[in-house]
Amino acid sequence: MSQAPHLIVLAGNPNAGKSALFNALTGARQKIANYPGVTVERKSGHFQMADGRPVELIDLPGSYSLAPTSPDEEVTRRVIYGEQEGERKPDAIIVVLDAANLDNHLRFALEVIALGRPVVVALNMVDLAERDGLTLDPAKLEEALGVPVVSTVAVRHRGLEELSDALAKRLDDKTAQKLPAALTETSSDHERIKQAKIIANQTVVAETAVRRWTERADAVLLHPIAGPIILFGLMFVMFQAVFAWSEGPIGWIEGATEWAASTVNANLPEGFLRDFIVEGAISGVGSVVVFLPQILILFLFILILEASGYMTRAAFIMDRLMASAGLSGRSFIPLLSSFACAIPGIMAARSIADPKDRLTTILIAPMMTCSARLPVYAIIIGAFIPARDVGMGVGLQGLVLFTLYVLGIVGAMVVAVVLRSTVAKGPNSGFLMEMPKYQLPRVRDILLGLWQRAWIFLRRAGTIIFAATVVLWLMLTFPKVPPESPVSQVEYSVAGRIASVIEPVMAPIGFNHEITLALIPAMAAREVAVSALATTYAIDATDEEAEAKSLTERLQSRWSLPTALAFLAWFVFAPQCISTIAVTRRETNGWKWPSFMVAYLFVLAYVFAGITYWTAVALGL
Repeated sequence: MSQAPHLIVLAGNPNAGKSALFNALTGARQKIANYPGVTVERKSGHFQMADGRPVELIDLPGSYSLAPTSPDEEVTRRVIYGEQEGERKPDAIIVVLDAANLDNHLRFALEVIALGRPVVVALNMVDLAERDGLTLDPAKLEEALGVPVVSTVAVRHRGLEELSDALAKRLDDKTAQKLPAALTETSSDHERIKQAKIIANQTVVAETAVRRWTERADAVLLHPIAGPIILFGLMFVMFQAVFAWSEGPIGWIEGATEWAASTVNANLPEGFLRDFIVEGAISGVGSVVVFLPQILILFLFILILEASGYMTRAAFIMDRLMASAGLSGRSFIPLLSSFACAIPGIMAARSIADPKDRLTTILIAPMMTCSARLPVYAIIIGAFIPARDVGMGVGLQGLVLFTLYVLGIVGAMVVAVVLRSTVAKGPNSGFLMEMPKYQLPRVRDILLGLWQRAWIFLRRAGTIIFAATVVLWLMLTFPKVPPESPVSQVEYSVAGRIASVIEPVMAPIGFNHEITLALIPAMAAREVAVSALATTYAIDATDEEAEAKSLTERLQSRWSLPTALAFLAWFVFAPQCISTIAVTRRETNGWKWPSFMVAYLFVLAYVFAGITYWTAVALGL
């Protein structure tokens, strides 16, 4: 009669190398299915220990704690405790640790060891730790933990025999497992964190200056007070640079646009074709392309922060703010992605296990100031906010832009609080993450990232923005106003008549006929609002005015400051583009939540634009 195999489970934090160790031990003898009742994957395989005894090995989902905050962690806890349906209690547990992140991974290991179950620790990826300048003593770690510790390099099949021997001995050893000093199953998470740091420091034999520098840097950058100050300081510098560094390149593009318009006017006879090229293509699309330098400066900072390893630390810092809004740091990366575009941000929310967290993140992602808003902000700020310093080299225009971004973030957090206490009510989930090492960004990678962002923007300008501008131009051009009519072409056109129907709704918040008209095509893409305004004002302009006046000058002559400020406030909360609405419908599997999202964003945009306008008028601005 064959011997029943021992049931052994692999447990550990995500990215500890569990799957590599599982593959190295079991080879092709694997089976993949789902645990009963859940979509969590169950990976099992078989191997033989050195003495020939068979083992069924289960690779558990990566977990940070036995107090579950996701379906994956719930399955891990239930399997280890022997409570999972269709699964017997494991005979032993192999806890896999990343040698380069020992203090972080030891917290979970201490929690498992405190259960008093047979445990063997696989100190994995020791080669990478040594490459990064960290030398560890497995014997000291074994003494501190009270369980066998084996150094492994799973991808190179190093340490597998030693791990198998240690596992066989641990299964045969019936003596009670010795727990680490001052540690019990009821120890708090804080106590385990403190104990993990002590044990990790005792295990380190040698450490290079680079790793010590990283620890010193994190002590400052992750400090509960200094960390947020530095983060918001970096954001402030970034938005100052968006205006200060872009003046020259913007001037070059404006000059090229003016030259193109004057060249066409000089070489083509009056008529449909010339008006289409100058008023539709050049004035419309050119008014958006001019903001490419500002978008690239913004992404230059973001790419550098990501490549240097700081962005993950920013997520850790923001976790405290997220927690106050009922979210976790898991929401930070999707929300950060939304600063580029809400679409990838909403799709990135798939990584959030908690359904209420995920829904809330999707619903507030559009409130992050995406790059499509930047042309709108830039044209209004450039036209109405003086380009002067407010002290200590701080530019007023950059300060206003920074304030708009902060308003979007604060507004999103307030909305998250409301959602988490009403339609998305549920318990808060915890959040742990590993910090990547600091490194100098590669110039080639940064340049490649900037090229990709430039291409995406220009492709958008050449497709969505161009198409929307052409359609709007046609709607503004036809029908032609009669020669003797006192009505302007814009008001007489199809687009003008549509705007006239909507204008009474928008007039109380200070929006004029042209703004109302521009908001309609902006549903295709937010930056279309700029091209729509440029096209609208170009329609009624004479040839001399078209060449002499920029869009900035036309806005200054036709808008009041309260109207301009209300327009900025509108776009902080403006309802989303059609593409974002479509992605939200796909990610939420229906029209309920996209409809809710558009409705609440419209209400917020209208209310805050109105408050801004009425306040500015009352102050006599």
